[in-house]
Amino acid sequence: MSYENGILLESGTNELEIVEFEVAGNKYGINVIKVKEIIVPMTITPIPHSDPSVEGIIQLRGEILPVINMECVLGAGTSSDPKNDKYIVSSFNKQQVVFHVHNVTMIHRISWDSIEKPTGAYSSGTSAIIGVIKLGDEMLLMLDFEKIVMEISPETGIRVEEVQKLGPRERSDKRLLIAEDSPLLRKLLQETLSEAGYDRLEFFENGKEALSYLERASEKGDIADEIQLVITDIEMPQMDGHHLTKRIRDHKGLSKLPIIIFSSLITDDLKHKGISVGADEQVSKPEIADLVLKIDQFVL
Repeated sequence: MSYENGILLESGTNELEIVEFEVAGNKYGINVIKVKEIIVPMTITPIPHSDPSVEGIIQLRGEILPVINMECVLGAGTSSDPKNDKYIVSSFNKQQVVFHVHNVTMIHRISWDSIEKPTGAYSSGTSAIIGVIKLGDEMLLMLDFEKIVMEISPETGIRVEEVQKLGPRERSDKRLLIAEDSPLLRKLLQETLSEAGYDRLEFFENGKEALSYLERASEKGDIADEIQLVITDIEMPQMDGHHLTKRIRDHKGLSKLPIIIFSSLITDDLKHKGISVGADEQVSKPEIADLVLKIDQFVL
């Protein structure tokens, strides 16, 4: 069953579609944009000494893909009915990975502003939960799949060494606003952009908070005196990066702000969505060196 392209929503509406799946009776969600297809389990080749969450690898239409067991990742119980188990074949961060879940149930169309950001114990840097969705009497948990993969395979994440390869850099007094919901990625961006010479960083957990800050700053005077560049993720509770970009472009006092979308969802097939809402540049995670070079073009 394929979920490519045809189901994608118009850009900038602050809506998304999620695939609901189950692990040990609990319900979770993954953005349809990340899902290439859903298949039944197939023969796995185990990999010696791999991470405990990695069941092994499969060959799918000539490609070798790792299979991550979500019951292991989530510390959940075993499948009550293995014949319903499914593989979610996903694509993000310029890689493909398969998630082994206990069932896939349905697709929901929702607004990002209906997704509550995590609070309390499950909002810590160790949590894989990035949002809570209320669906009637039930709740779906949105998971940080980038974080899950990064913890299994750290080399797939943002690395300061990539910035260091750019050579010695001067410190910049330019102030950058960054909208990123993942605590782990906010920390990594703080470290890598500081290494690149950018220390004046204003972080926000979602587009809604970032936009409120920008609107207040604009009321005080020329926004360019306050913020020189906006960097935004796409997937964020309350307001996604595409809608944030559209709202900035539609705001008289903010419309000229340079905007870079930095997301795991940047692909050749999806770049048109960022273009349509007015993004100046789009960079795929985890290409941090490319992001730094794009920042340089706008603020140096």
